[in-house]
Amino acid sequence: LGVFAAERGDVKKLRTWFSITFVMGAIFIGGQIFEYTSLVKEEGLSLSSDPYGSVFYLTTGFHGLHVTGGLIAFLLVLGRTYAAKRFTHHQATAAIVVSYYWHFVDVVWIGLFATIYLIK
Repeated sequence: LGVFAAERGDVKKLRTWFSITFVMGAIFIGGQIFEYTSLVKEEGLSLSSDPYGSVFYLTTGFHGLHVTGGLIAFLLVLGRTYAAKRFTHHQATAAIVVSYYWHFVDVVWIGLFATIYLIK
Protein backbone atom coordinates (compact mmCIF):
# COMPACT_ATOMS: atom_id res chain seq x y z
CA LEU A 1 0.00 0.00 0.00
CA GLY A 2 2.96 2.29 0.61
CA VAL A 3 4.05 1.69 -2.99
CA PHE A 4 0.69 2.79 -4.33
CA ALA A 5 0.89 5.91 -2.17
CA ALA A 6 4.40 6.61 -3.51
CA GLU A 7 3.21 6.18 -7.10
CA ARG A 8 0.40 8.66 -6.46
CA GLY A 9 2.71 11.07 -4.65
CA ASP A 10 0.66 10.74 -1.45
CA VAL A 11 3.39 11.40 1.12
CA LYS A 12 1.08 11.18 4.13
CA LYS A 13 -0.10 7.66 3.29
CA LEU A 14 3.42 6.61 2.32
CA ARG A 15 4.66 7.70 5.74
CA THR A 16 1.77 5.91 7.45
CA TRP A 17 2.26 2.59 5.64
CA PHE A 18 6.05 2.65 5.86
CA SER A 19 5.83 3.46 9.59
CA ILE A 20 3.42 0.56 10.18
CA THR A 21 5.71 -1.75 8.23
CA PHE A 22 8.72 -0.55 10.20
CA VAL A 23 6.99 -1.24 13.52
CA MET A 24 5.93 -4.72 12.39
CA GLY A 25 9.47 -5.49 11.21
CA ALA A 26 10.90 -4.29 14.53
CA ILE A 27 8.44 -6.55 16.36
CA PHE A 28 9.63 -9.45 14.18
CA ILE A 29 13.26 -8.76 15.14
CA GLY A 30 12.26 -8.52 18.80
CA GLY A 31 10.50 -11.87 18.50
CA GLN A 32 13.56 -13.38 16.90
CA ILE A 33 15.76 -12.15 19.76
CA PHE A 34 13.27 -13.53 22.29
CA GLU A 35 13.21 -16.89 20.49
CA TYR A 36 17.01 -17.11 20.38
CA THR A 37 17.23 -16.32 24.09
CA SER A 38 14.56 -18.90 24.95
CA LEU A 39 16.12 -21.62 22.81
CA VAL A 40 19.56 -21.14 24.34
CA LYS A 41 18.33 -20.94 27.96
CA GLU A 42 15.52 -23.50 27.92
CA GLU A 43 16.48 -25.95 25.17
CA GLY A 44 20.24 -25.59 25.16
CA LEU A 45 20.12 -25.16 21.38
CA SER A 46 23.15 -23.25 20.19
CA LEU A 47 24.97 -22.69 16.94
CA SER A 48 27.34 -25.55 17.73
CA SER A 49 24.99 -27.92 19.61
CA ASP A 50 23.88 -29.95 16.58
CA PRO A 51 23.33 -29.62 12.81
CA TYR A 52 19.75 -28.39 13.28
CA GLY A 53 20.97 -25.61 15.59
CA SER A 54 23.61 -24.58 13.08
CA VAL A 55 21.17 -24.45 10.18
CA PHE A 56 18.49 -22.77 12.29
CA TYR A 57 20.69 -19.97 13.62
CA LEU A 58 22.51 -19.34 10.34
CA THR A 59 19.41 -19.16 8.16
CA THR A 60 17.22 -17.22 10.57
CA GLY A 61 20.16 -15.03 11.58
CA PHE A 62 20.95 -14.05 8.01
CA HIS A 63 17.27 -13.43 7.42
CA GLY A 64 17.19 -11.23 10.53
CA LEU A 65 20.14 -9.25 9.18
CA HIS A 66 18.29 -8.70 5.92
CA VAL A 67 15.17 -7.59 7.80
CA THR A 68 17.34 -5.16 9.79
CA GLY A 69 18.74 -3.81 6.51
CA GLY A 70 15.19 -3.31 5.28
CA LEU A 71 14.27 -1.46 8.47
CA ILE A 72 17.22 0.87 7.97
CA ALA A 73 16.11 1.45 4.37
CA PHE A 74 12.58 2.27 5.56
CA LEU A 75 14.01 4.82 8.00
CA LEU A 76 16.08 6.39 5.23
CA VAL A 77 13.06 6.71 2.94
CA LEU A 78 10.94 8.11 5.77
CA GLY A 79 13.69 10.57 6.65
CA ARG A 80 13.87 11.72 3.05
CA THR A 81 10.14 12.41 2.98
CA TYR A 82 10.47 14.68 6.00
CA ALA A 83 13.67 16.39 4.83
CA ALA A 84 12.52 17.17 1.29
CA LYS A 85 10.42 20.19 0.51
CA ARG A 86 8.45 18.27 -2.08
CA PHE A 87 8.04 14.60 -2.97
CA THR A 88 9.86 13.84 -6.22
CA HIS A 89 9.89 10.98 -8.69
CA HIS A 90 13.34 10.02 -7.36
CA GLN A 91 11.94 9.62 -3.84
CA ALA A 92 9.00 7.60 -5.15
CA THR A 93 11.41 5.30 -6.98
CA ALA A 94 13.48 4.83 -3.82
CA ALA A 95 10.33 3.95 -1.86
CA ILE A 96 9.27 1.44 -4.51
CA VAL A 97 12.71 -0.22 -4.56
CA VAL A 98 12.71 -0.54 -0.76
CA SER A 99 9.24 -2.05 -0.95
CA TYR A 100 10.36 -4.61 -3.55
CA TYR A 101 13.31 -5.57 -1.34
CA TRP A 102 10.99 -5.93 1.66
CA HIS A 103 8.58 -8.17 -0.23
CA PHE A 104 11.45 -10.35 -1.42
CA VAL A 105 12.56 -10.76 2.20
CA ASP A 106 8.93 -11.65 3.07
CA VAL A 107 8.81 -14.37 0.43
CA VAL A 108 12.13 -15.79 1.62
CA TRP A 109 10.73 -15.89 5.16
CA ILE A 110 7.73 -17.95 4.02
CA GLY A 111 10.12 -20.58 2.63
CA LEU A 112 12.34 -20.48 5.72
CA PHE A 113 9.37 -20.70 8.06
CA ALA A 114 7.94 -23.70 6.22
CA THR A 115 11.30 -25.45 6.15
CA ILE A 116 12.40 -24.76 9.71
CA TYR A 117 9.18 -24.77 11.71
CA LEU A 118 6.78 -26.96 9.75
CA ILE A 119 9.11 -29.61 8.26
CA LYS A 120 11.34 -30.45 11.21
